[in-house]
Amino acid sequence: MSESPKASSGRGKFLLGGFLIVAAIVYLIASSTQAAAQYYLTIDELYAKGDAVGDRDIKLSGVVDGDTIKYDIKTLTLRFTIANVPADLDKIEEAGGLAEALHIALEDPKGARLEVEYIGVMPDLLRHEAQAIVTGRMGGDGIFRADELLLKCPTRYEGEVPLQADGA
Repeated sequence: MSESPKASSGRGKFLLGGFLIVAAIVYLIASSTQAAAQYYLTIDELYAKGDAVGDRDIKLSGVVDGDTIKYDIKTLTLRFTIANVPADLDKIEEAGGLAEALHIALEDPKGARLEVEYIGVMPDLLRHEAQAIVTGRMGGDGIFRADELLLKCPTRYEGEVPLQADGA
């Protein structure tokens, strides 16, 4: 017994409706993932990309220069400088581990540095040679405005190095 044209038409509409729902879900997932994606860069990579990072949120890793830490308790404004840490895990291992790589990065007078501004409570782990992972945007004045600040004491997290994005 063959199907009636009415049943065949109903199944076609059902399949088309299902396809449209699945396509809409895939589109929403893809667009929200791209909107939330962040570049994860070293300071050298940030400077190399220049305006290409534009108005995007960026995640950076660097080592804190303790001599530059300034905190205004009235405005909760924290400013400090971070120095570039190489993203290459082999270079970090050659240096003798993360703690030594952070120390070497601060001692390098030619190494790239970046001033960071963060509004909020001053973290307890903010100290000389701490690894800082900051998320925010680059200001037109060359100061990185951080919305998030994560600090790692290198002796507590020996061997843990965040992976950098390749060609992001």
